[in-house]
Amino acid sequence: MDQSNDSLALSIEQKTKKGCERKMLTDKIVKGIFFFLASLCIIIVLVTLGYLICSGIQPFFKEYPSGEKLDAGYFFTGIKWEAGNYGVFWIFVNTLYLTLLSMVISIPLSVLTALCITRIAPKPIGELLNAVVTVLAGIPSVIIGVFGVGFICPMVRDFGNFFGIQTAGGKSGLSAITVLALMSLPTITSMSVTAIKAVDKKMILASLALGASPTQTNFKIVLTDAQSGIFAGIILGIGRSLGEATAIQMVTGAISGPEFNIFENTATITTVMLKGIGEATIGSLNYEARFSAGLILMLIIIITNVGLNAIRDAIYRKRNGIVKPSRKAKRKEAKA
Repeated sequence: MDQSNDSLALSIEQKTKKGCERKMLTDKIVKGIFFFLASLCIIIVLVTLGYLICSGIQPFFKEYPSGEKLDAGYFFTGIKWEAGNYGVFWIFVNTLYLTLLSMVISIPLSVLTALCITRIAPKPIGELLNAVVTVLAGIPSVIIGVFGVGFICPMVRDFGNFFGIQTAGGKSGLSAITVLALMSLPTITSMSVTAIKAVDKKMILASLALGASPTQTNFKIVLTDAQSGIFAGIILGIGRSLGEATAIQMVTGAISGPEFNIFENTATITTVMLKGIGEATIGSLNYEARFSAGLILMLIIIITNVGLNAIRDAIYRKRNGIVKPSRKAKRKEAKA
């Protein structure tokens, strides 16, 4: 009897051991797959960045068969982008100018829409609004560009005609600002909705119990606590606005020089890169100068994201009373 029990116990132990070994092997395989996919993503990003950097720097040192050469001085300070003279300074300024004005429209609209969806509207209406925002986020930029040409540009033209302002048929900076605001709105709204839903319900109830009105609670408690997530949405919205090309090309009637009048034709770095690239000869300065402009755009987006993230972290630390440790403190902690 004892021998039978020992055999049964040994059999159970062996099965348990085999089961553990099988699980460990499965875990190793899954970890290996994840590591491979993560490494593949990193390699793709590094190859893309390396190619853009090399292609963007090359025109400054390369002599082309036509005798042309990209003048670094004019490239960084020039006010026109045209054959033989590729200046990116004012196009860079136009890009930031249009993006900033579009954010002035989209950020308040997005945050207030998110607040309406999560805290103000009845649940069925809130769910409907959320679904509309989700659908809007998935619409291709070329469709929004077509909407801009067919609806926004005529509205801008009629608005200008009413006040006696020339608007180049509606293709103008104002049309570009409106389209950029429309494209960034669903991104910022979706992130804001997620951030507001994550606010601790106890804080909201405590605010109401202490006598604050729902409006005071929404603006002073909910939006304050959701600040970090909303900021993340704003960063993504700015990134999309800076990188948009097709829709903006369709509604701006691109020009080569500076223009701060929002009722006139304008241009951004992306529209300059897109315009005429199909006709440019591969390997020519006209073709490769666009990579240099793309490198500038990439640097703008990276600097903007890093700067805004730093501001967001500083606001978070200040609100929560967190003191950032100095370098000396970090070194002492590392040595300890």
